[in-house]
Amino acid sequence: MKGLLIKDFMLMKNMKNSMLMIMVIAVGMAGYLKDLTFIMVYLAFLGTTYTSTTISYDEFDNGYSFMFSLPVTRKGYVLEKYAFGLILSGGGWLIGAILATIMGRIRNVGSVTDSVMAALIIMPIPIILLAIMLPFHLKYGGEKGRIVMICVVGGLMLAGVLGTKLAERLHINFDVIMENLSELNAGAVMAGAMGIGMVLLVISCNISIAIMKKKEY
Repeated sequence: MKGLLIKDFMLMKNMKNSMLMIMVIAVGMAGYLKDLTFIMVYLAFLGTTYTSTTISYDEFDNGYSFMFSLPVTRKGYVLEKYAFGLILSGGGWLIGAILATIMGRIRNVGSVTDSVMAALIIMPIPIILLAIMLPFHLKYGGEKGRIVMICVVGGLMLAGVLGTKLAERLHINFDVIMENLSELNAGAVMAGAMGIGMVLLVISCNISIAIMKKKEY
């Protein structure tokens, strides 16, 4: 796994210009956005996007055939992608949290405590994104995987809209539900979200391993 991680980080080194541009954009957004939590989500999401980019590089020009002729197992390859994705998305989340906290104090739009609590609540998001994204990209490849992901996200958004309409017909008051959730202990909510995220990640990893073992190169 160490060799695969080094390979992926060297690929990231070749994309340093685009990463620098992303950081400039993030700083610029932090300078005028009212809700600074978006910066954390934005950078964490880009971490998962760069992970899928390395999959595209790996499959290019029969790259898998060459890679698996080396002492690299398919299970090890999948585990490395999940580890790499967690490092990148977690790093993006951490940078976003630090940037949001600093800019929040400079602009006086929130306390450090609020920024830290928001960061902890957002923490499970990159884990869930990885759990959803990686099986699709490993199954359909980098380019097709993006198309499938767009369809899935679109389907989830449509389901959300339909669910909202259904809730209105059933006279379900979401404001009351959100008020009840806000009264819960923030630590318990975060721990529950992290637990769900980790369970999804383990399930996703096993699905990805099964996908890679069935593929022929």
